Amino acid sequence: MKFTAFERAKQGTGASRRLRITGRTPAIVYGGEAAPIQVELDHNDLWHALKKEAFHASILDMELNGKTSKVLLRNVQMHPFRQLVLHLDFQRVEAGTKLKMKVPLHFSGQETSPAFKIDNCLITHVITDLEITCSPADLPEFIAVDLSTLKKGVSLHASDLTMPKGVKVVKHGTNNPVVVSVVAQAAEEAPAADAAPAADAKAAAKKAPAKK
Repeated sequence: MKFTAFERAKQGTGASRRLRITGRTPAIVYGGEAAPIQVELDHNDLWHALKKEAFHASILDMELNGKTSKVLLRNVQMHPFRQLVLHLDFQRVEAGTKLKMKVPLHFSGQETSPAFKIDNCLITHVITDLEITCSPADLPEFIAVDLSTLKKGVSLHASDLTMPKGVKVVKHGTNNPVVVSVVAQAAEEAPAADAAPAADAKAAAKKAPAKK
C-alpha cells in the first residue's frame, strides 16, 4: 500500500493539538541509519487506511517530498473514546533488515473438517495473529491456516502450521501456543429409563372409564 506523508516543522504537545484540529495526524519515522523525522498525514485518508488489514501487516510505500521509502506501521495511538488517531510510529525498512512482527491468520476449511462435519465438535480460533520473523522480501500479508483435516479432540498448535518460504515463527522459550482448539460437545442426556413407562401409565389412566 502507498500513502503520502508531509514534513512536520513544529513539534510539541500544543503543536500536535493544533495539527489535529486542521485534520492532520502527527507521526514519526525512525530506524535505519537516517535520523528520525517528524511527519504528518491526512487524518481522513489515514482513517480509511487503518481499516485495511494490509496497512497493519505489510510493507508500506511512504511518499515524502517526492521520494518513496519502505516503512512498517509499528504503533497507533487512538483517542480513548473519539474516532481520532492521535499519533503513529513508522519504522524504515531496509533490504538487510530482519523483521519481527505479528501477521494475521486467515482460516479456511473448517466446515469440511471431520471434527465439524462428522463429530460436531466445538472449534475455537484461540489466536488470530502470530509473531514471525523474516526478511522484508518474504513478509506475508497473512498466514493461511487450513482446518480441513481437523479431527475430534486434536487441537492445532503453532508448530503444526505451514509457514511461507523464509518465514519462521518466533518462539518464546518452549511455548507452542494453541491456534485452534477442538473440543467434543457433551451429548444430550438420555431420558430416564422409567420416564416412558410412567407416561404411558398416566395416559392409560386418563382413558380408563370412570367407575360408577
